[in-house]
Amino acid sequence: MQTFRRVLMLAMFLVTALVVTGCDDSSSGEPPTKTANKSANFNDAYKADDTWIVYWYLCGTDLETGSGAASADLQELLDVKLPANVKFLIMTGGTDQWQNNVVTSGAVEFYLYSSEGLQRIATFDDADMGNVQTLADFIRYGKENYTADHKVFVFWDHGGGSAAGICLDERTGNMLSLNDVRNAFTASYEPNADNPPFELIGFDACLMATYDTVNALDGLTRYVTASEEVEPGIGWNYKGWVGALAENPAMGGAKLGQVICDTYMEACESYWVEDTATLSVIDLAKLPYLRNAYESFGLEALRAAHKNPKNFFAKFGRGAVNAENYGGNTRRTGYTNMVDIVDLAKGNKDILPNTSDKLISAIDDAVIYKVNGAYRNRGGGLSSFYSYSGDEQSLVAYLNLDSAPVPQKLLYYYLIYGELPEDVVPLLDGETLVTPAPTAPPPQAERQEIFQLSQLEDFKVQMDSNGNVFVQLTPEQMDLLSSVHCQLVYMSVEDDILLYLGSDADINADWNAGTFTDNFRGVWPMLDGHPVYVEITEENDGYNLYSIPIKLNGVECNLQVAYVYAEEKYYILGARKGLDSNGMSSRELIKLRTGDEITTLHYGMTISGDDEDFTQVEVDTFTIGDNPQIKDEALGDGNYGYCFEFVSPTADDSALSNFILFTIANGEITTDISVQE
Repeated sequence: MQTFRRVLMLAMFLVTALVVTGCDDSSSGEPPTKTANKSANFNDAYKADDTWIVYWYLCGTDLETGSGAASADLQELLDVKLPANVKFLIMTGGTDQWQNNVVTSGAVEFYLYSSEGLQRIATFDDADMGNVQTLADFIRYGKENYTADHKVFVFWDHGGGSAAGICLDERTGNMLSLNDVRNAFTASYEPNADNPPFELIGFDACLMATYDTVNALDGLTRYVTASEEVEPGIGWNYKGWVGALAENPAMGGAKLGQVICDTYMEACESYWVEDTATLSVIDLAKLPYLRNAYESFGLEALRAAHKNPKNFFAKFGRGAVNAENYGGNTRRTGYTNMVDIVDLAKGNKDILPNTSDKLISAIDDAVIYKVNGAYRNRGGGLSSFYSYSGDEQSLVAYLNLDSAPVPQKLLYYYLIYGELPEDVVPLLDGETLVTPAPTAPPPQAERQEIFQLSQLEDFKVQMDSNGNVFVQLTPEQMDLLSSVHCQLVYMSVEDDILLYLGSDADINADWNAGTFTDNFRGVWPMLDGHPVYVEITEENDGYNLYSIPIKLNGVECNLQVAYVYAEEKYYILGARKGLDSNGMSSRELIKLRTGDEITTLHYGMTISGDDEDFTQVEVDTFTIGDNPQIKDEALGDGNYGYCFEFVSPTADDSALSNFILFTIANGEITTDISVQE
């Protein structure tokens, strides 16, 4: 809330100036439905009579308690008639209440689904499905009791990306780290890259198509199938992909992964939730080349950072801000700290010229198939950790991952703590880094901030000959920044209110010259004519993504919105709850329906009261019709405070310029920069 406090102090000054000087007071439509598939033609790899066993770790969590999502997928499976050579071994648990009359709540159960139907084969005392031992016991049980020519393993639950992990047990609040996942498998199976024990390991969960996930499964599986982005609540299409396997048990893991992707996207399209859907198939035979390329990329970045940390991290951060990232990475939605590797490399070719193309090629080689929606069309199919938040807890979790590469660990350690361990520096000139990465903060327990933004606080705003306001930064000041946004506050002395309208990237930015100019036109995004608080979540060349806090039928969530530049049009993608305390994204993307009740949420405070900070306030409540729209509409007469926000590569730190005053009267905009003096 530091930004809110600075908005408060500066806006209060602006209101005082108003009193002294006597001043008066897109469409929703249907977004593109095109999905991009990486073309592939996978031939059958095995014989039609080969046997298959699919392990299904069905941790129901709140997805089952709240909406019966696990039961729905279980029913999809039961709709498929399996041949004698395909079986499913299912473990159930991890939820308060199962929403069917078969699975027992308050217990862990094993089921076998085969050509003979569904059979409960064991009931145990309740166990924590977010515990490594529970997972290990399930894997060992399967190995000891069932043989098959080919094995598949599917995780079902929430996922939170590399640092957060997977499989949140609703009762305990525990979840599996990637270290836990590897340790559970290696307790029963010796890793063997040439002949791994599993044909495919899949994650029907959010945010798990990460480099660290794949690296954690090295030697354990031929293929991994997972999503870079948050999965919609419907998850995988079990009737589709299991039905395909039942019809053709000769297919290999590559073809099976492709079928999982295609049937998943078909289901997403049928429920109109495909816009941001992603799913990838990764070939672990390509992992050695990928590992070398990614670690080389990290080592080149670390060397460049050591030479000039401010300049490097500022430019690298701009590449990360403009790259496709997943799960929401803003103060309002929370931070998953996951970014697409290809898009990150493309955005940083100029500062990492020796390794970027090699890394892009390695990802393209390893990701043998992928699908993605219209607003996730730039990703390469595999993500990585990037510390958008600057949060130490998330970073420490990443540092503790055995599968995370040492150069990247050191790079983000350097970014957050402002220094490198002394024993690392002499090794930076070598070809590789043969040294343990840090797993905790430095001994002095104080962050040595690289980016001192205090010099940009209350930065003076100027006006050009055309009446546009701008800030002019020096190259040294530019080295502090990864992005620049604008902030807007509505102020009314008469109504005794300050209303914070949000942040946007709607400015004219010349990064080469260090000049940032307003593009204020007296309009702001409105939902069916009602002003909304907006927070930009992603900036790129074709479209921006925004998050808008609302209450939907009384439940607080964030409306996900895309703005397409070429069409000058907004598209409403749906509503989703923010990250929970465990860093888990909600899988439910709720589409707006006729008759839904919307309450807009803003941040506001009184001018005359003793408020010390902005607080969330409900502003307008209304019922939407059959075509809700978001458009840039006229704000109306009044006084509006405007400033530039300077954001450092660690998004937990930012500075605000001086506020200037826009007064709108009868459609005319008057600009006053004297209030900052």
